Amino acid sequence: MSRLRIFEETQPAHPILGTNAHAEISDTLALLGVRFERWKANAVLPPDASQDTVIAAYRSDIERLKAQGGYQAVDVISLNPDHPEREALRRKFLNEHTHGEDEVRFFVAGSGLFTLHVDQRVYEVLCHTGDLISVPANTPHWFDMGPQPYFVAIRLFTNPAGWVANFTGNAIAERFPRYEANAA
Repeated sequence: MSRLRIFEETQPAHPILGTNAHAEISDTLALLGVRFERWKANAVLPPDASQDTVIAAYRSDIERLKAQGGYQAVDVISLNPDHPEREALRRKFLNEHTHGEDEVRFFVAGSGLFTLHVDQRVYEVLCHTGDLISVPANTPHWFDMGPQPYFVAIRLFTNPAGWVANFTGNAIAERFPRYEANAA
């Protein structure tokens, strides 16, 4: 189940808001310019679906976003507990960073925790299967996939080079809760 928790940046142990209501999550994040939607596949996907099969199942939603946001590239990223680089990837994504373009992710399967740092507040967004999140360009954030990651996500980019991060050097992410999939 999706979840939003909001913290003051100096109070990582005490959320000032917590909700699992999708409409409330979407409305609250929209105030920050963040898109948060629920999608459904146009076809049943097998667990080992290829990138082309995944993209085809969500083609209409992808095309709608491409038209609205000018996205040029689409791919599928998949991580599981056996991925040989999971620990290094987790460490990299856990550092607060920004992007020169929107970071758009749709969770086809699994889950992950996007955390945004905006105006002295921290917005922790737990995304699950069916959730789309689009973090606006230049928004400080980090992502935690947990120590045993499992997710399949469609990514959309305006930059054909794909994921390019600008690390802020702020250690704020170290003070906030980490994502443990079984504890969510």
